[in-house]
Amino acid sequence: MEQDVAILSPEKTILTYRLAGLGSRITAHVIDLLIVTATTIGIVIGVSYVVARFDEGIATAIILVTSVLWPFLYFILLEGLWNGQTIGKKASGLRVRMIDGTPVTFAAALARNLMRPADMMPGPYFVGLLAMFTNPRSQRVGDLIAGTIVCYEKRPTAVFAAAPHTVGLHPLESHVGELRGMTIEEYNALRRFADRFPELSTNVQNKLIEEVWTPIAQRREVPALTNVHAIYLAEAVVMKYGRQHGLL
Repeated sequence: MEQDVAILSPEKTILTYRLAGLGSRITAHVIDLLIVTATTIGIVIGVSYVVARFDEGIATAIILVTSVLWPFLYFILLEGLWNGQTIGKKASGLRVRMIDGTPVTFAAALARNLMRPADMMPGPYFVGLLAMFTNPRSQRVGDLIAGTIVCYEKRPTAVFAAAPHTVGLHPLESHVGELRGMTIEEYNALRRFADRFPELSTNVQNKLIEEVWTPIAQRREVPALTNVHAIYLAEAVVMKYGRQHGLL
């Protein structure tokens, strides 16, 4: 099984998703089965206590219909309306997606879960497990029919990155020299360069280093440092000049 799947978005951006492993999917399914079993028992007890007191036939019919339909409805409704997650998948950090990486549709959630009986044949999930082991995207029968995959959910992490020209002392300030004769226009150009640099493609970054940073560095006699990227020296220049001229 491939560990990752790469998808080209409509915006021509390559997105990668890590395919869920068998162990994680089994863990999520066990959690969901426990929830389905508990809620089914709760429904049976409630119907038996309330409805059976008036009509045992109706109570029996409700219990039979619930026992058959509820396991399907649980997965269909949650995956279809909760963006590809059940409670078990949420707890395990998994999400169902369309094979192109887009959010799962309700129709796909319906199809993949209605095919669960096919995954069970001829024994508990034998066909489903066989399908997962024999295709590169670990898709069970329901996934193959619906065009879906199960991926690990990317958990966002909070990252704080202070703007280089607003906080503290840059560790390379001592290497950029006195910056004699540097102009406010050069400062503004380098500040915009440092601000935008992380958002630019590699080709644009290299072009701006050549057209913006290199001429200013040569005029202000800022020496290049081995194994130090130009953006770090540019940040140091911005911070030092800004502090010297009360611009921070």
